Amino acid sequence: MYVLGLSCYYHDSAACLLEDERVVAAAEEERFSREKHDSSFPDQAVEYCLDEAGITIDDVDYVGFYEKPIEKFDRILETFLTVAPFGFGSFIQGMPLWIRKRLWMRGDIRTRLGYDGEVLFGGHHQSHAASTFFASPFDEAAVLTIDGVGEWNTTTWGVGEDNGVEIREAIDFPHSIGLLYSAFTYYLGFEVNNGEYKVMGLSSYGDPVYEDRIYDELIDVKDDGSFRLNMDYFGYLGKLRMINDDFESLFGHPRREQDTDIEDHHFDIAASVQSVTEDLLLGLAQATYDRTGKENLCMAGGVALNSVANGRILEETPFEDVFIQPAAGDDGTAYGVAADIYYQALDNPRTVPADRRERMAATYLGPAYSAEETRAAIEAEDDVAATAFGSTNELLERTAALLSEGNVVGIYQGRMEWGPRALGNRSILADPRDAEMQDTVNMKIKFREGFRPFAPTVLADHATDYFDAPRESPYMLFVFDVHEDRREEIPAVTHVNGTSRIQTIAREDNAVYYDLIDAFRERTGTPVVLNTSLNRRGEPIVNTPANAIDCFTGTNMDYMCFPDVNTLVADAPEGTEATEGVPESESEGVSVAPNAE
Repeated sequence: MYVLGLSCYYHDSAACLLEDERVVAAAEEERFSREKHDSSFPDQAVEYCLDEAGITIDDVDYVGFYEKPIEKFDRILETFLTVAPFGFGSFIQGMPLWIRKRLWMRGDIRTRLGYDGEVLFGGHHQSHAASTFFASPFDEAAVLTIDGVGEWNTTTWGVGEDNGVEIREAIDFPHSIGLLYSAFTYYLGFEVNNGEYKVMGLSSYGDPVYEDRIYDELIDVKDDGSFRLNMDYFGYLGKLRMINDDFESLFGHPRREQDTDIEDHHFDIAASVQSVTEDLLLGLAQATYDRTGKENLCMAGGVALNSVANGRILEETPFEDVFIQPAAGDDGTAYGVAADIYYQALDNPRTVPADRRERMAATYLGPAYSAEETRAAIEAEDDVAATAFGSTNELLERTAALLSEGNVVGIYQGRMEWGPRALGNRSILADPRDAEMQDTVNMKIKFREGFRPFAPTVLADHATDYFDAPRESPYMLFVFDVHEDRREEIPAVTHVNGTSRIQTIAREDNAVYYDLIDAFRERTGTPVVLNTSLNRRGEPIVNTPANAIDCFTGTNMDYMCFPDVNTLVADAPEGTEATEGVPESESEGVSVAPNAE
């Protein structure tokens, strides 16, 4: 049985294909369109999923859409009627699209796909809940979802058991932790639905001096973990602006304009909303435990990407374990609705995965490209020189040597990662021992703000030697303290507050990436590398080999490693033959010039 799940028309459009329980393929549309957070119908992602399975749309038994358009329209209409005539302009602006298209979603999906089978709709938060529980290694668990807003819900708790997920209680719009955090994201001059992780990074540089003001004026928190926002300070009910003038007056400063200087009070405001958010999530997690009595917790929704809060929930609540799947945001609901159809709607039995990575194939669910396509992309670029190696091991040894010498190296291999994190197949790597490396990568490679921290990838069997990690973290979704005696060893991946958002890598997940880090460990004694996504500022993570070459030539990266073709790429020295100036491999690599074959 094939079930195709779709998420689109808000942000992070995606498609996911199941063959019975198995996730055949999953990908975000942005990786194909090259438009970050692309919200359009995921035509290219669907095409990829079908190609990966070797089927056509006619072979698909069910198509699922991640939310219920009629209920969402009901929320929009009722919100307008509540505040009317305020916000009439934004209402008129949005209505034609709903009347013409969104209310007829089933027909739109069938037309776009050329599909005449069944199309089913899942609730937004039901899709979130299904996306995390059905991917988890638990046969039963408490489930907590937190985001901006779905149809009406902004926060839900429930229970997953066997092949079912039940939402038992919800907090509804306009009261939302996600929208509270996004309001501060907007106030601090970052883009909503894109810059929230910048606020999280910024928060470590400040003190939560505005925390009491947030509690006194913006949010009322109950003993049971529920909350209500004071809508006198927010603008999103009636217009396309998160906050109003009273919000700005409350904090004594106007909204920061994008790309202007970040001042001390900005750091403190970020620290304050981050502290409040962590406390809110801890309260919700504790209340969920009290209500369900379950030993394990599954989380999803955009707020579940707040890795600092996640680490605290794992360490400070009574739950024995916490699972968050790699695409915790709206992209992951494409899996959620497909899984909910397969298990719950059709009542198919569920096989519990053996470990937390099995159902998600360790997150490598996107497209891979052939050796021929990779070589063609390298050869098509005149400004690079390539060195081919006799084996992958020789390539990795040389790459580890380059990293240990202070070079910044991209790595491109295998299937693309599913979710917002690059986890070794579409990554930029550097030496974490170099205290200057954070600035080097931020300014010369990523072209982004200098306060942004970088994450480490650590060999799973060495993780506890460096981090206060109670368990593995394969998806880079938890922040843990770096051991004090290790902070000087890995300063480039130790945040200003002594923490790191870690990825642990086991060899069974990604043998090539593991072996590269292990080769670096053998040279340096440090089983850790700096890992950031292979992309430039404002661009999605690269997809194709051509994207990777373009990223390399458009930045100041020193080398690109292509294990699929055992090739290392460097800039061709100006005025020389393309193969000249490429460092010799310790095991005699074979130089291959562009267009030489």
